[in-house]
Amino acid sequence: MTPVGVSTVPSTRPAAQGRSIQAYAARFFAPRLLHPGAWWAWAIGCAVVAARTTNLAILALVITVICYTVVSRRTQAPWALAFRLYVYLAILIVVLRVFFRMMFAPYGPTVILELPTLTGPGFLSAISLFGPVSAEALLGAVASALQLAAMVLAIGAANALANPKRLLAAVPGALYEWGTVVVIALSIFPQLAESLVRVGRARQLRAEAGRRRVHLIRNVAMPVLSDGLDRSLVLAGAMDSRGYGRSASMGNSGRWLTSVLLVTSSLALCVGAYGLLDTGFTPIWMGAPMIILGLMVGLVGLRLSGRRVMRTRYRPDSMKAPEWMVLATAAAACGGIIVLGMTTPEVAFPPIPPLTWPPISLFSLVVVVVLLLPALLAPKNRDGKGQNS
Repeated sequence: MTPVGVSTVPSTRPAAQGRSIQAYAARFFAPRLLHPGAWWAWAIGCAVVAARTTNLAILALVITVICYTVVSRRTQAPWALAFRLYVYLAILIVVLRVFFRMMFAPYGPTVILELPTLTGPGFLSAISLFGPVSAEALLGAVASALQLAAMVLAIGAANALANPKRLLAAVPGALYEWGTVVVIALSIFPQLAESLVRVGRARQLRAEAGRRRVHLIRNVAMPVLSDGLDRSLVLAGAMDSRGYGRSASMGNSGRWLTSVLLVTSSLALCVGAYGLLDTGFTPIWMGAPMIILGLMVGLVGLRLSGRRVMRTRYRPDSMKAPEWMVLATAAAACGGIIVLGMTTPEVAFPPIPPLTWPPISLFSLVVVVVLLLPALLAPKNRDGKGQNS
């Protein structure tokens, strides 16, 4: 006998919750291209982490994270394959920095290489080049070079993971002209890389790749420049036919009001920045209050300026949970490296003498691991062939 008031129908609430979690996970990890702004924010976070430390171990880990993320999340589009050029540039930066350090002031307590000292003639006798090379000088040069190399690789990763042309759809209307210039400037390097790939394939089809005598200017440089110029003209014509650069009419009063608001915002931000930097004698109102006022006035000015831009968006990129996850990792890494420099400066900026292994703390590893999360949790591409490129 079933007691009165007791239902014999099994509860479906746990099963429904399980299905909802599975559906949310499926939507989160659904293969697609992320918003380009999310990848650029992640790249900026990597650059900030590299810029605020001279620890060789942390810098090496950041570079490893950047390379692994690019390899695991980039598409097969030609502009995405330009990351190798950034790698070559980073290697060149390290080599040149170490060479110039060996040339100028390589002295230190631990000499590892004896080079002849070159002294200038006559009035240049006070200038000396080369000499005994110390390990401390080389480690300092490698640390500073890895900082710049990591920043270069971060910019290359952003260009490889996010199509620069898609940034135009995410630029606010008020900054559309500036955004167009910046996007075109950022897309130059990927365009050159794509032209190099096209020229290389053409040379292989013509059986020119195996020849010993290679005229780089005639066989490589000129075709690359010609292809880049042709693509630029085609892009300019396509943008003009779609109304890029055209603005709506606005009265003189509206133009004056927008200009006054933007100039006032710039002045307020400058005064506020000066007040924050000079904390000795400046009054309180010249610090954070002026920055807040400048931001508020600037937002109003940008809002009014955005009305002049006439454009439509076809299938604009939206910020969803994966994008916010990537943004959160960048913000967490930036905040973590700042806290690391304030709490344990001996880890963020270890002294070179004495020669010891670079110190590593658990918190510093967490900062780097946070930057690795997009490579593990971000959605993969749909077909790996550079869609929407």
